[in-house]
Amino acid sequence: MKVYRLEICAGSYESACAACEGGADRIELCSGLSEGGLTPSAGLVRAAVALPGMKKHVLIRPRGGDFLYTPSEVDIMEDDIRTVRELGADGVVVGALTADGDIDMPVLERLRRAAGTMSVTFHRAFDVCADAGKALEQLIAAGCDRVLTSGQARSATEGTGVLSRLVRQARGRIVVMPGCGVTPANAAAVLRSTGATEIHASARASFCSAMRFRNERAKMGQPDRDEYERMETSVQLVRELVSELDSLRKYP
Repeated sequence: MKVYRLEICAGSYESACAACEGGADRIELCSGLSEGGLTPSAGLVRAAVALPGMKKHVLIRPRGGDFLYTPSEVDIMEDDIRTVRELGADGVVVGALTADGDIDMPVLERLRRAAGTMSVTFHRAFDVCADAGKALEQLIAAGCDRVLTSGQARSATEGTGVLSRLVRQARGRIVVMPGCGVTPANAAAVLRSTGATEIHASARASFCSAMRFRNERAKMGQPDRDEYERMETSVQLVRELVSELDSLRKYP
């Protein structure tokens, strides 16, 4: 019988708590989800690590934009990995590319060594690499445990063809984990159509601020953004995703 696992992308402590309460197997802890995810603070990592019953992987990404990093940025990523390892994280989520769209193997090797015995996931930098099949073999050679990918498409549902090919190519040597646009309505279908056993989702819903006084004229971020509303992981959506995975276990 296949073992299916749910990873939730948690961008705050509240979201990490919701993932835990909802029954997720693992979180990818990050900040700056509007940038596609950035390295979270040490304080957030320390608090999340203390939550019971699920694995905690931490995104290591020093900035938004592309995945071509300067030597100084690589130094920062190494230092961040050592920090989260000392804080007790179970794994890290990393990625780096060359200017030609290949996996940056020297940088990846440095990051993997810094991780020590922690699990290593290669993030969606994979989805903007030049050759997915070649990149998968590079990640296997580097000793990565899994790769998070939409199949180089706008969503995992649109990338199921590539995802299924990657799962077949991997042959159990690395976990291919579909992610991007995964919901309770499509999670089981993505897993069935690709043959994957792990899946990644944010399970986010809109939450209104408890602020009674509001100054709508001053903006802290994007001018068109409602800063009295935020997106957080929903306990209910996590539970629905868990239920979908349970249905696969019963009726594969």
